[in-house]
Formats: sequence, structure tokens, C-alpha cells
Amino acid sequence: MPTALVEVQRRTLATLVSTQVLGGLGVGAAISVNAMLAKDVSGVESLAGLAQTAAVLGTALVTLLLARVMDDHGRRIGLSLGYALGILGTALSILAGVLRIFPVLLVGAMFLGATTAANNQSRYAATDLSLPAHRGRDLSLVVWATTVGSVLGPNLSGPGKAVAAMVGLPPLTGAYLFSGVGMLAALAVMLVRLRPDPLIVARAEHLKETPGGQAPTTRASGWALLRENRLLRLAALGMALSHAVMVSVMVMTPIHMDHGHAALEIIGLVISIHILGMYVFSPLVGMAVDRWGSAPILGLGAVVLLTSLLLSGTSHAGASWTLGLGLFLLGVGWSLGTIACSTLVTAASTPHTRPAIQGVTDLLTSLTAAVGGAAAGVIVGGPGYSALNAAAAVLAVGVVATAAAVGRHTSSIRSAD
Repeated sequence: MPTALVEVQRRTLATLVSTQVLGGLGVGAAISVNAMLAKDVSGVESLAGLAQTAAVLGTALVTLLLARVMDDHGRRIGLSLGYALGILGTALSILAGVLRIFPVLLVGAMFLGATTAANNQSRYAATDLSLPAHRGRDLSLVVWATTVGSVLGPNLSGPGKAVAAMVGLPPLTGAYLFSGVGMLAALAVMLVRLRPDPLIVARAEHLKETPGGQAPTTRASGWALLRENRLLRLAALGMALSHAVMVSVMVMTPIHMDHGHAALEIIGLVISIHILGMYVFSPLVGMAVDRWGSAPILGLGAVVLLTSLLLSGTSHAGASWTLGLGLFLLGVGWSLGTIACSTLVTAASTPHTRPAIQGVTDLLTSLTAAVGGAAAGVIVGGPGYSALNAAAAVLAVGVVATAAAVGRHTSSIRSAD
């Protein structure tokens, strides 16, 4: 790779690491109180999971918008739009808590999902100029950067109560003030620092290697790409199932702990431990994918997910070491599956098709998680938290089957070559 491109990639990674820290702070601060604020505002426990479900649904809807904007204008404008919409979401969530209007809270949660969409798409931006042998490493570095903000964020629920009291807001809305500040800072860094745009540079470099040097005359359809490429379909399936397992259990864990009268600060700590598991080992996971491929790492992720569900599903209400360890491993399993499948999506696409296929893949992932989050509230409100973990285990078995299919497909490709 020419020295100039190496410098652009280095600047890109540094910028994305910064915005991931700030954006992760914004998401993490809100995620630990979403379900509890929904329960408080609605007055119905079975509706508690709908706030996070709305956030996941918002992520899904905004993902396609960001993909379209990035396809037309590059990563900088698209990712900045995601953070701007997230700021709007924090304002609406606070307003809903003050006025106690549940539909407004759901709309605010949907806009908050835009920041998650921007953070998710940032991992792909990290690979636009990566060497093939370093895709997993570069992608995982940006995923890892979310650790700082995401782990710190849930622990702001306690200080958030104090800040809310100072400004006359309901206690559970204080965390959203921290969310807004983090997202605003991420927006500023993205607008100023992501220059030159990595996707635009990558497309220009790709054209140099293309006979005739002509850009595609028609926009690539992510759905068409998915239909045509079995490897992309398997990657999307593995990522969607891994994410659904994680979201469905994570979103109802605060309610499970509240049933045992755990303090808000302890709930925030457990969610922080979970988020730590999601991101702390990311660089090692990325290097493992580069070395051994996506299939074995996805399979390992499925095994870790099943172990986590066994631990959390057998924990009693409130706080316990089995629940804390289970939630930590739930995050680790998600990390293994997400990085393995994300790297696979990037490897199976080109700079001109990546925004479209990445957008569709993340859309399907978010929609699957939205369904899982909605079902989680109903299950916990009925059979209970243990039943939720058992249902999630069925999805984790699906991840095992997907990993095996990816392994067979990649082996057949190597044999054909």
C-alpha cells in the first residue's frame, strides 16, 4: 500500500476510535435505564422491553438511510447524520420522562438507535482502506474502542440521578444528559477529522485496478447482492442470530435484577460488565479471524453464548456472581460472532458494493434483535427470565449450524481454486 494511503488509514482509524468512545458513552448511558424508564412511564412491566426494542428498530430503519447517504456522499456525512439523529433522541427521551408520555419515549428511543447505527457502520469504515490480511484487526480495533464509553456509560445512571435532581428532572432521565453530550462530541469529531473520506478514496483506488477505470453506472442493490452470494447470506444470518441472543437477554436483565431489589448502581455495574465482554477482547478476536478465518471463530462464539445462557438462566433474581459472569460471557459470544461475520461481509464485497450490502446486513441484524427484544418482555412477564434464556439458547444453536455452513462453503471455494 502506498505511503499516502497508509497515512489516510491511520488517520481514519484514529478518528473512528475517538468517535466510538464518545458514541459508546452516549449509548451506554441510555441503555442501562431504557427499560426502567419505560416501565416507570408506562406503568406496565411487560412493556419495559419495548424501549430497547424501539431503539433496535430505530437502528434498523436508520441503517438503510445511512447506507444510502454514504453510498452517495461518503462515510463522513453518513456517520455524522447518525450522531445528529441520536442527539434528537436524547432530547425526546428526556421530554417523555418529564411529561410521562410513553409513545414519545418510544420515538426518542428510535432516534437513539441512530447512534448505534453510526457506531455499527463505523466498523466497516475502518476496513475501506485495509489490507486483506488486516481487515479483522482494523475492524476489531474500532469495535474495541467502544469499550471505554460503553462501560463507563451505564455507571452514569447513579450520577445521572444527582444531575437530574440539580436541574429538576425525573431521576431516570439524568443519564440521557450524559448521552447527549457524548453524541454531540462524537458528531463534532466526525465532521472535523474524517478527511479525506476513506470510502471515496477506496473507490478511487479500486477504479485504478479495474479495466477501463469506470465506476458502476447503476447503484448496487444490497438485497440483490444478498440473493446472489450464499456466503453473504450466511454472514448475515450468523450476525443476526448472535445479536438477537445478546439483545433479548441483555435488555431484560435490569428487570430481572429489579425483581430481586438490586440497587440501580449494581444494575449499572452488571450491564457495564456485560458491555466490557462485548468489546474488551475485540482486537484478539480480529487477529484470530485474520489468522483462522470466520467459521471457527463464529462457532466458538456460539459455544460461549450457550455457556452464558446456562449461567444467567439459572441465576436468582437480584444480583449474583452467576448473573454477572453470564452477562460477561454473553458479551464475549456476541463479539466473536459479530467480528467474524462483519469481516466476512467486507471480504465478500467491493468498495462500490459495500455500503449497500453492509446496510442490508445491519438492517436484518437489527430487525431480528428488535423481534427478540419485544418477545423478551413478554416472556419475562410470563414464564420468566429462565424461560427467556432457554428460548435464546435455541437461537444460539442456530449460530452453531451457521458456523458449520460457513466452514463447508469456504472449504468448497478453496477446493475449487
